[in-house]
Formats: sequence, C-alpha cells, structure tokens
Amino acid sequence: MNSVECEKAHHLILSNGNGNGNGNGREREIEKNKKSEMAVAGLYRRILPSPPAIEFASDDGKRLFTEALQNGTMAGFFRLISYFQTQSEPAYCGLASLCVVLNALSIDPGRKWKGPWRWFDESMLDCCEPLEKVKAEGITFGKVACLAHCAGAKVEAYRANQSDLDDFRKHVIRCTKSEDYHVIASYHRGPFKQTGTGHFSPIGGYHAANDMALILDVARFKYPPHWVPLSLLWEAINTVDDATGLPRGFMLISRLPTAPSLLYTLSCRDENWIKIANFLREDVPSLVRSDMVNSVQGLLSILFRALPASAGDFIKWVVEVRRQEEGGSSLTPEEKERLTMKEEVLCQVRGTRLFKLVRDVLSDPCCSYTESTSPKDSTLREIISTACCQGAALLTGNSCVMDKKMSCCKETCVKCDQSNTDVTIVSGTVMDSGGNKQGVDALIPVSGKPGWCTSEPDNCIVKYPTSCDILTVLLLALPPSTWSSVRDQKVIDELLDLVSTESLPELLQLEIQHLRNQMLYLG
Repeated sequence: MNSVECEKAHHLILSNGNGNGNGNGREREIEKNKKSEMAVAGLYRRILPSPPAIEFASDDGKRLFTEALQNGTMAGFFRLISYFQTQSEPAYCGLASLCVVLNALSIDPGRKWKGPWRWFDESMLDCCEPLEKVKAEGITFGKVACLAHCAGAKVEAYRANQSDLDDFRKHVIRCTKSEDYHVIASYHRGPFKQTGTGHFSPIGGYHAANDMALILDVARFKYPPHWVPLSLLWEAINTVDDATGLPRGFMLISRLPTAPSLLYTLSCRDENWIKIANFLREDVPSLVRSDMVNSVQGLLSILFRALPASAGDFIKWVVEVRRQEEGGSSLTPEEKERLTMKEEVLCQVRGTRLFKLVRDVLSDPCCSYTESTSPKDSTLREIISTACCQGAALLTGNSCVMDKKMSCCKETCVKCDQSNTDVTIVSGTVMDSGGNKQGVDALIPVSGKPGWCTSEPDNCIVKYPTSCDILTVLLLALPPSTWSSVRDQKVIDELLDLVSTESLPELLQLEIQHLRNQMLYLG
C-alpha cells in the first residue's frame, strides 16, 4: 500500500482485534457482519495514545502552544489553521495536506472549483495520478511532491536518506517561524502507537524547549491535532514505504514567483511513463556507449530508432480549455497573457540548435522510422478532440470519465476560429453518455504567425507543438550524466553544448527546470 492513511481496513477488522490489517482479518469481520445485525456499523474517532502524543486542545497542549507562540515558532500556524480541512476519503491524506498548504500560501489554481470560485480542492489534484487510483491505493511521496510543483508551488523534497534529525529540525524551525514556508511530513503512525500505517499531514508549529512538533492531522475523524517529540516524528519519517521500497520523507512548500510550467509537463497519470523512465535510465546509457556513435546526429538517430511506442506519452504540451459560455468569443487579458507566454516558449524551443538537429534527424529518410519506433504527430482535430473531452470532464467535476479514455465522448465537432492574428481558439462540442452537450474552447499556442481556417482544421497552418518539440524538450531536460557513457569525447563535448541550459532564454530555462524537478520527484 502507498503512503496513505487507509481507514477502511481498520473499520473492517475492529472486532478481530489483531490490528494487523491483513486480508484474513478483513474477511472474518465481513463474515461476522453477514451473520449478525449487531455488528459494529463503524467507528467514531480513536483515542489518541498519550504519551507519546499530547492532544492540542488539552491543558498541556495549550501550554505548549502559548509558549511556542511567544517564542515565534507558530508563525505559520494561523495560515494553516484558517484552511485546515479533513481528508474527504480514507486514502486522501496526501491530497488534503496539499490543499491545506496550497490554500494557506494563497496560490491561485487558475481553475474553478465551484461556481466562480478558484480554490484548491482534493478533486482538482489529479494531474499526476487518477483520483480513482488514489482513492483505492493512496499516493506516493514523489507524486505528492510532483502535484505540489504542478500546482504552482516551490517544492524542496527530502527523503529520509537525504537528511537527518538535525537537518529536519532546522527545516521545521525555519518554516514554523515564517508564513511563507510550510512542511508536509510523510510518516508511519507506528512509532506514535497510533493505528494505521503511512500518512501525510502538515506540521503546524514547533516547541523548542520540549523539542516537539505540532501535527495538524488531516484525518480529523480519527485523531485531533497533537504534539509529538520531534525525534519520534523523525523516526516515523525514517521508514520505508512498502509500495515503492523507498524511504518516506518531508517536503518544504512555498510560493513561486511565476507559474512552474507554461507549456510542457511530464505525463504520469498512467503507467506508460514508467516504461519510458526505465528506457531513459537503463537503455539509453548502453545505447550511447555503442562504438557506432561517431556524431551527435548518429547518436540521436540510434536513440530515436529505439524509442518505445509510448514515447509520445511521456511529455505532454498543455492545452487550456474553458466553457464556451464563460469565455465568449475573445480572450481575457489573463488568458491572452498565458497563451502569449506559451507561444514564446514554443518559439524559443524552435530557436535552439538542438531543435534543428532533431528535425533533421526525424526527416532523414535513411533513418527508416516506423510507426512503432517514432512518435507520431496527431492532427489538430485529434489533439483538440482529446483535450476538449478531458477539459469537459474536469470542468464538470467528472474526472473519473477522463480516466476511462473518453468513453463518454460520443461526438466532438472541432472548428478553427481565429478572431485576429494574435488569437487561436479552437471550439468543440462534447456530448456525454447522457446526451448532454457542452461547448468548450481550447486555446492553442502557435509558433509564428498562424494562418486562417474556417472549416477544415487539418488544413490549418497552425504550428502547434509537434514531436520535434517534445523530443527537443526531453533531451534538454535529461540530466547531463545521461551522456556520460559516450566514448567519443568530441561527440560528448558537442552534445553537452547542445543540451546546456545556461544559454537558453529565461522562460525556456524555467520550463526545462520544471521538467527536471518532475523527473527528480518521480525518481
């Protein structure tokens, strides 16, 4: 099981009494419920084991709070408590913790929650993992960090093997003395003598004299906020998540001055990204070690021939989608600004020497690319059809539809509509399984001056991102150590010069750094 607080298992094994959460215990309890109407229907909270924890609302808890407040290590508490929430599902502790922190930092999701309101809700944190999967299995430390980054936050993530108790204490003190930084801990409940396994919660304060941290437990239906010894919290963090085989950890979250991603993002909603990640980590080093690599063009040719069929799913370009009735026929200043920045990033990608080389390699007939080894560019109709369906699912709060490969989309009618030379809006109509229609607009970034089209989108001269762009961005985002196995020093020197980010324009540098951070968080 991932690092989650899964209360369902504990509900089922209540009468069993063994507390081990194994399958047999659950089966016996289910059988008891079938045989007797007197079986326990559910649980109302748990008694907080104390010691080692001290309940926040107790006399000792209030004293610790008052003293910590006087010592200045409760600065972030009031922001967090203003947006503190209970996880809405037993396995949503990671999502709930993230919502608390993102809202406390006043980060604008740029996406409506309900009505006109933009607000972070657990149902909106679905870009890195399908919500149905999180609901069933929980979410890992790396994907919570990735979600925070995608949501517009600055994230410093540390696994337990990358830190120690003293460093953790310094980070906790730094964050609890500020309203601009917050800590989310991923820990095991065992050291606190609490029921359950992996859990996420924000840290709300620190008491220096007693060396204790305040855990704002998002499973409020189970345990209230409580103080715990910091050394014991570190012991709980310094455990291994059985689902990944990796240590748990903690992350520091703060605001970014600008959005972390303008155009590109790592696509990790499905399992295809794991295949590509394994290819990049395991296969690429051996491929570039070949004696046949005597030029950068030859190296890229070898790599592109070996690309898995799902390579095009690893990095996606972001399409902004809105309801037609919300946007009218023109862009708002904010929408236009975002679209302009995406177009600038696209132009900057195509202005690199690496892009020109990638384009030449992909167009070389000697490379003999096949459908299974070369990323295939979708038509504008296909791209917008998918984007409109996904956008409509999200806008209506029906994200589970998006995870079923658009099974609800019976009809998608796309028409290019360009009100002026600076705006590219593609309109579509999505019909769900109930026959309800939803008109949506997709805002398409273009490179250079776009053409005019009124009926057939496939004939539009709209230079939206293609496989050349995606492969260029992927090569720029890979760590330089990827190429350390190249034997020809002249080739490696030329390649490192091509993929260097130091001379890239600022917007493109930010874009590449965003992708590198995502790769780092996801391992």
